[in-house]
Amino acid sequence: MSNLIWEPLTIRGVTFKNRVYMSALTLGYSMDRKLNERYLSFWERRAEGGVGAIVVGPVGIDYIGSGMLHVGLDSDEVVEDFAALADRLHAHGCKVIAQLFHAGRYAMGILIGGQQPIGPSPVTSGFSKETPREMTLEDIEKVQADFAATARRAREAGIDGVEILGSAGYLISQFLSPVTNLRTDEYGGTFEARTRFGREVVEKVRAAAGPEMVVGMRVAGNDFVPESNDSLASAEACKVFAGAGVDLFNVTGGWHETRVPQLTMEVPPAAFTYLARNVRDATGVPVVASNRLGDPAVADAVLRDGAADLVGMGRPLLADPDWVLKVSGGREDELVPCIACMEGCMDRLVNGQPVTCTMNPDAGSESAPVEAPGACRHVVVVGGGPAGLQAALTAARAGHRVDLYEASLRLGGQLDLAASVPGRSDLDRIVPYYVSVLPGAGVRIHLGEGLDAEAIISMKPDHVIVASGASPGTSPIPGSDGPLVHQAWDVLSGDPPLGRRIAVLGGGAVGLDVALFESTKGTLDPETLAFLMLHRAERDERLHELIEKGGKEVVILEKLTKAGRDLGRSSRWVIMVELEKRGVKVMTGTSVTAIGDDGTVSFERKLADGTMKQGSMTFDSVVVALGAAPVDVISGKLEEAGIAVSRVGDCVKPARIIDAIHKAHAAALKI
Repeated sequence: MSNLIWEPLTIRGVTFKNRVYMSALTLGYSMDRKLNERYLSFWERRAEGGVGAIVVGPVGIDYIGSGMLHVGLDSDEVVEDFAALADRLHAHGCKVIAQLFHAGRYAMGILIGGQQPIGPSPVTSGFSKETPREMTLEDIEKVQADFAATARRAREAGIDGVEILGSAGYLISQFLSPVTNLRTDEYGGTFEARTRFGREVVEKVRAAAGPEMVVGMRVAGNDFVPESNDSLASAEACKVFAGAGVDLFNVTGGWHETRVPQLTMEVPPAAFTYLARNVRDATGVPVVASNRLGDPAVADAVLRDGAADLVGMGRPLLADPDWVLKVSGGREDELVPCIACMEGCMDRLVNGQPVTCTMNPDAGSESAPVEAPGACRHVVVVGGGPAGLQAALTAARAGHRVDLYEASLRLGGQLDLAASVPGRSDLDRIVPYYVSVLPGAGVRIHLGEGLDAEAIISMKPDHVIVASGASPGTSPIPGSDGPLVHQAWDVLSGDPPLGRRIAVLGGGAVGLDVALFESTKGTLDPETLAFLMLHRAERDERLHELIEKGGKEVVILEKLTKAGRDLGRSSRWVIMVELEKRGVKVMTGTSVTAIGDDGTVSFERKLADGTMKQGSMTFDSVVVALGAAPVDVISGKLEEAGIAVSRVGDCVKPARIIDAIHKAHAAALKI
């Protein structure tokens, strides 16, 4: 790894001690728009971890553009609060950037006191589903003045710079886009007119910030919205903004309503770095590359190859606030991995909950008092899946003597099944992390040692944490033991040869995984695709066909009215879009009644008018994916023997990884 990531960078007299730039994250730690100790502790913890610069916010410039969910710097009364924040981060050598935010048509009425959002034109938002009021010239002048006033307050608070939020489909993006800007006055109609609003915001913010503050801008390098700005148009807009006074561009991908995934684990690492390079080449201004850069080697390559001047990280630092200290100290194997699951961050936020992290249960709780550990106890953990691994780690770090027993010869439980699906390789980072840190915490790991209740009782432990997982659910469908029928777990773990036409019974997370696993077979791999494209060996349309659809025809039959109900909102749409692109047919409202030995699947399907229709289809292979059943045969006996027991993970109720890890962490803290 080169040393470039640790080299200082000076912009307008402001020196960042390293090239790690923490992007702003909506955290949802208050609903009164004010900074509180939870916010301050969260950001200070990342500053302690060595980050060169932290972008705090999004910071609302007014109420209608940010609402209750975001902190505001739209009053002189809160300057002192932001000064206190700056002081705390500066104490660790970290520079502070305030992100200036106005959502425009993306604002939600429920969060802005029932008001109608405003935007360049009355175009209904695909994100909020609300239609904004078209901004008048007076509205435009006021919003621009509010951007400038907020920059002035940031300067008075001792903050090092501001970042104008001009990406993700927010207000400045809306003025830039021909999709959302239908105006015919001086702020719409031509490219020059559509850039005017953003240009004037930059000019006014530049004047208010003064000569010593960095003025940055967060931009979409490509909107990834049909008929909106592509990467070439975005670069041209950035040239205008650079001329107006932008010192630093923070380049990300599309809008919230784009159908191109931006952050989930399906996105290859550094996939959007080309957007940052594009802006850098067009403007000559320093840039931050963003999205999926948490791997140290990937981050290093972005800088080494000249694609960007800084690497932007948000969720990797949510997962591990000590990213900089660990990487600079040669302890990469101890990094808490961001697995890009979106469960602790985005899913919680859209559900109205404060942000945390699947892999870091302490994220968002930095301000919570840490209770002194009680007496050292001998803790036995039964099961080496995510719940058992986290329970063992937390218990050991709390000062207990911990033994972890796993019946198989490997750790991870069902993680191997989930990671076998194309695009889920981030899940393979979980077990190596625990394997790296558990011994150092003092945990003794025993593989291939399944324990019954009697063996545990003979050990006389003080506390037992049962994390024995789950097994495939039993299918009640007649014919489930037929010659063409396979269990979903067996398909994902053993990859048996299946026929061309495949039925997947069950449209939950596992069923969708099986469908993706099988439907990608026979598609072009990335290396072959790159070779064929380089030599223009096939027409573009044919290449799309070859990467989207392989040699399998897959049909999912789900009895509920919606597939993927057990998935988070941030990842479900990505999976459903991919299934559609791969030609997978999803039949909801369909109850399977029998499976024939010849592969005939009989079913009842509820039609839109409420009537039931009988039907059948014949397949070469049938995969049963009807859920999982908890496995726990020891807790009762241990409790009868007077041993304290905690049950965590799927042995209680099959659920998502975040539930397993967080509940295991909480249980271990209570010992």
